[in-house]
Amino acid sequence: MNIHEYQAKEVLAAFGVPVPRGRLARTADEAAEAARELGGEVWAVKAQIYAGGRGKAGGVRVCHSLDEVREAAGMLLGHRLVTKQTGPAGRLVSKVYVEEGLDIRREFYLSLLVDRDAEAVAFVASPDGGMDIEQVAATHPERIRSLPVDIERDVGRPEAERLATHLGLADVEACGTLARALFRAFVERDCSLIELNPLAELADGRLLALDAKLAVDDNALFRQPELAAMRDPEEEDPREAEAARFGLNYIQLDGDIGCMVNGAGLAMATMDMVKLKGASPANFLDVGGGVTEEAVAEAFRLLFSDAHVKAVLVNIFGGIVRCDIIARGLLEAVKTHPMRVPVVMRLVGTNEEEGQRLVREAGLDVRWAADLDEAANMAVEAVR
Repeated sequence: MNIHEYQAKEVLAAFGVPVPRGRLARTADEAAEAARELGGEVWAVKAQIYAGGRGKAGGVRVCHSLDEVREAAGMLLGHRLVTKQTGPAGRLVSKVYVEEGLDIRREFYLSLLVDRDAEAVAFVASPDGGMDIEQVAATHPERIRSLPVDIERDVGRPEAERLATHLGLADVEACGTLARALFRAFVERDCSLIELNPLAELADGRLLALDAKLAVDDNALFRQPELAAMRDPEEEDPREAEAARFGLNYIQLDGDIGCMVNGAGLAMATMDMVKLKGASPANFLDVGGGVTEEAVAEAFRLLFSDAHVKAVLVNIFGGIVRCDIIARGLLEAVKTHPMRVPVVMRLVGTNEEEGQRLVREAGLDVRWAADLDEAANMAVEAVR
């Protein structure tokens, strides 16, 4: 689960991570009032959406007067911001964050994530932070370094020294203090990512999180109620939110073949096969192992109601999931959402004969496939 920048800074500040002073605003007048309360002569007005690349897209504006703050907020609020991470539709800006202006000497990149190869939490650091970090990764990968940390230990002097040396920071103690605060926040708040881009060194030598991104492991939200309460439904795809309500793992994509599969590995293989056949999946949809008939029906409704879907590919290998549950879910779904597109089904495993019988006796125009290769071919042909 993602949260907004202003929320991430609030969480990190509680662990001792230094952040700029700022105020949230939902109108242009509120933004100008926020700047007045913060004081100073320079402010940053920052669009709050769940996407990176805001700076290059015009979502971060430096202002030198209260009128400029009001104008900048007015140009962002109520408009869609398109970045490399939003897709062409962009995201609607409903709030902005107004921050104090700062005298910045240098910018760095610093993040924390789960390094599965190292089986550890790792700092990822670069002395080149800011809007062009992707270009740095592409042209100078040696400038980005990973530093794994034992999850059962804190960040010690050796780790702080290596981190400070790579970033080019003289104050090892300050670097270590910041790193320990970030590490504690990552572990105690069950994060999957903390990213400071940029981490700024001010003219007076202080380190400060100029921007912050924080993502929480969905599986740990039950023990992070404060973070769960920060979820912004306006920023989430309505289909994904509805799917989550039924315990479905659903991600909207930009293709035209709707996929329903049980198991993440099989779902990825199914999507790969669709791509191999020259088409694109419209979604990732894993119904999971303990799915109910009600959840399956909702999964079919999601697929049938998606205007981009031109064919549905169902690939079920029934082990824990019974094929008759999938069939009954389909029969329930079509009561309110008729099959407006071709449906290709591969039902194999537990109760497959019963599942196929239920669908056939209902008179539904389903195209049956014996294996994944045949199913993918049939779905792609149906679209074409």
